Amino acid sequence: MGELRFDGGRVCLDLVATRVARPVGERLDRVERVVEWVYGAGLVPPGTPVDADPGWAQGLKDLRTLLEALVSAQLDGTPHPPEAVARLNGFARAAPPAPQAVAGEDGTLARALAVPPDGAGLLAAVARDAVDLFTDPVARSQLRRCEGENCALVYLDTSRGRRRRWCSSEVCGNRERVARHRRRTAPALRNA
Repeated sequence: MGELRFDGGRVCLDLVATRVARPVGERLDRVERVVEWVYGAGLVPPGTPVDADPGWAQGLKDLRTLLEALVSAQLDGTPHPPEAVARLNGFARAAPPAPQAVAGEDGTLARALAVPPDGAGLLAAVARDAVDLFTDPVARSQLRRCEGENCALVYLDTSRGRRRRWCSSEVCGNRERVARHRRRTAPALRNA
């Protein structure tokens, strides 16, 4: 259901974007979509074999649920739920796959993983990204919710002046510009 989105500015926020808010839906609905998300989020280098199973999807959904609670608390200015923080730390404890530099055919260095990725290791990588986000005062202050109609995505506002309003200018920003244009031209069309 729907395209995978990578507009959050952080891997952990891109995981939060895998739940479709309106209409309610699920983007990680099958193993192939989980693999697509793992590649798209940059958790593994292109071409790395990923042997995902249905447990990976459930682990990502569980992590996403607690990330949603932490993001909501941050944006609402309320205390972070202690049980969500404890579970986040539990996810982060596993060892993510170690990156390494390997020489490509042309002699340039490329990123590879020392061992094939497993579900717990990839969950740990996403959880550690969330730990970095929520413990960094600058990054935390850049957290925003998209103002687009029917969009609940969250992102880091790293724009100059911190005035970004949408998760994506090409998606929600474009929708808003089209709607604004229609509102302006509709009265003129009715009067013609």
